[in-house]
Amino acid sequence: MTINVALAGAGAFGIKHLDAIRNIDGVEVVSLVSRELEKTRETAKQYGIDHVTTDLADSLAMLEVDAVILCTPTQMHASQSIACLKAGKHVQVEIPLADSWHDAQAVAELARQSGKVAMVGHTRRFNPSHQWVHRKIGAGEFNIQQMDVQTYFFRRTNMNALGQARSWTDHLLWHHAAHTVDLFAYQCGSPIVMANAIQGPIHPTLGIAMDMSIQLKAANGAICTLSLSFNNDGPLGTFFRYIGDTGTYIARYDDLFSGKDEKIDVSKVDVSMNGIELQDREFFAAIQQGREPNASVAKVLPCYQVLHDLEQQLNAG
Repeated sequence: MTINVALAGAGAFGIKHLDAIRNIDGVEVVSLVSRELEKTRETAKQYGIDHVTTDLADSLAMLEVDAVILCTPTQMHASQSIACLKAGKHVQVEIPLADSWHDAQAVAELARQSGKVAMVGHTRRFNPSHQWVHRKIGAGEFNIQQMDVQTYFFRRTNMNALGQARSWTDHLLWHHAAHTVDLFAYQCGSPIVMANAIQGPIHPTLGIAMDMSIQLKAANGAICTLSLSFNNDGPLGTFFRYIGDTGTYIARYDDLFSGKDEKIDVSKVDVSMNGIELQDREFFAAIQQGREPNASVAKVLPCYQVLHDLEQQLNAG
């Protein structure tokens, strides 16, 4: 049976999902939702999508739509996830689930009641480099003592990943830190019990901190240091150093290296090297198999409690 999908948000990340879905059998995008109608029509034509709209409600009203992927601005994630679930659709929302603990809880509660697959795009759980480390931990061959993570961008104006002007403002804590806060607890298999944060000056026009430092400790004793910046002028991206009891591993996007900079082959870890595709495959497999997916709303919810606690610290000065 084909899973019919509506995709909302045809920007940089929406395109990544459209490209990924082309590689997945039994899935068809039947509706594309985005802010600018003409641009959306152009994208829909490229991907063979018949229905185009600027209003998510139009897609949710389509009986043939089984599932929705939300690649919309962060501030819309929670309300749109709730709308999808209320319409009886499975939903995958890009990271972050919400930009407040209250909204994250609201989505989680409705997801629990609905019985629908509700998943968040915590892509690091799916990247082959991090999967390789996760399996080594699961086999008892490696235990994390410390993670050292750098998330660096050069984004002093409000631009997206394609260098285009954004209609919304990104956030180091609620978006970019969410990746590492969740990954640290997931890889350790242990909840975060301590979290501290400091931030640099607030940008005069964007109204956000452009630099941030976060410390985490898991119940099993492992620690994590996370540095984030929108001011860093290269190299750009997120770089993970796993320091463990039997080795050190460095993940640079989809590549993995030993502490001695020896490349580790992760090409056979999964059916693709594309984390977005693997994330989407998990979403559709969970729908087909009637099960909870990895990175379900319920599984990633503790991350948002930590982000909330950190925000409270930062607001208190």
